[in-house]
Amino acid sequence: MNLLAIDTAASLCAACVFDTEAGRELGREVLDLGKGHAEHLIGAIEAALASSGTGYADIGMIAVSVGPGSFTGVRVGVSAARGLALSLKVPAVGVTTLEALAAEARFSFPDRDIMTVIDAGRGGLYVAVHGADGHEIAPAALLTVEQAVDLARDTDPVLVGSGVAAVRASGRHGDEGNLAATADILAFARLAAERGLPGRPATPLYLRAADAKPQADFALPRKAQP
Repeated sequence: MNLLAIDTAASLCAACVFDTEAGRELGREVLDLGKGHAEHLIGAIEAALASSGTGYADIGMIAVSVGPGSFTGVRVGVSAARGLALSLKVPAVGVTTLEALAAEARFSFPDRDIMTVIDAGRGGLYVAVHGADGHEIAPAALLTVEQAVDLARDTDPVLVGSGVAAVRASGRHGDEGNLAATADILAFARLAAERGLPGRPATPLYLRAADAKPQADFALPRKAQP
């Protein structure tokens, strides 16, 4: 079966086609955008399909990054995955950025626990700890730097993710892996293929409420009716 993987949770707009039976990537497209995922995602998907020599009709499953990450980026990816899955009549499954980064790190550190730390802004960190066999030791959570340092001290894991610098600055040092905000798109595809169905739902993982809030004092008074 051919699996299409999508990730727009961070700065990358990434897609790849993965052959689940052969266990290999067939084609990919990765754009480092920062913003503008909605405008470029379908083009990236079609470029990945073209480079793999496949088409939409050849896709049997869709995997998508469900965050944590950019609130808008996660929504773009999940919406696209759900829409494509509905039109193609195939299942869509979710993979978190935290578990994808951890899975990627296990190739370099196969016998170690992995602590994924993603910069959440405003002094916060998205954190999870996975064991050497991939099981979840500490579930995904929004922590302060101090809480993350305490967790790292208790578990002595390999650190990966864009928030590692904050943990390191607080005095925790040790082995480190990928320091990006998301994993390579192949990690998402491999995890989804390993899990099979039903997998994790293709539903956004929001560990923090959206920044946008209603303006309580902005409403204009209603006109009196004649």
